[in-house]
Amino acid sequence: MADTFSLQRVLETFRSSLSENKEVYIKHYIEGWKELVSFMNSLGSVFSFISKDVICKIQIMENFLLGENGSHYVTIQSMVKYELENELVDLTKRGSHPESGCRTLLRLHRALRWLELFLERLRTSAVDSKTSVMCSDAYNESLSQHHPWLIRKAVGVAFCALPGRDTFFDVMNAGDHTQVVALLGESLPLISEVYQITEDLYAKNNLLELP
Repeated sequence: MADTFSLQRVLETFRSSLSENKEVYIKHYIEGWKELVSFMNSLGSVFSFISKDVICKIQIMENFLLGENGSHYVTIQSMVKYELENELVDLTKRGSHPESGCRTLLRLHRALRWLELFLERLRTSAVDSKTSVMCSDAYNESLSQHHPWLIRKAVGVAFCALPGRDTFFDVMNAGDHTQVVALLGESLPLISEVYQITEDLYAKNNLLELP
């Protein structure tokens, strides 16, 4: 994974992840996630509870891509079709496929929503806005409903230690704050589109609540 985070690379990877007919390439999707992990890690250990899980999920998805059935995992759409047709997904309770591609990607998908909401708040925030509040609000709108109480509690405490808005803008390595805001303005609609395509696909196949 890249040592230094680059917002420009996030833009490029998520742009590359969309095919002409709006399918999502898993390879580029997880490349984009690797960049977002670099972003989280560059802020210290505050996000480690999420980034460690994401790294684990990225590894599972890469194993699918490199495995003997890798051709079925080129896009999220082809993966969903293949796994459902071959009964490779635990639909109602944890069973023989606890790390199916569909379930693994769903966890990344939920975390992506949290980051998208947080970065959007950051993009539109005022100079004196509190990052801890922005991050908590984004978390409460997205990931928190999928986490047990203990984790939610720990997360709330962790977010209190977040650095200020300026630090976030600085670690994005995208020039001055005006340039960062502009680049976020380009990147977030792409992330949002990838998220929405995945959300619709999962909803259509009743996969949004996989155990």
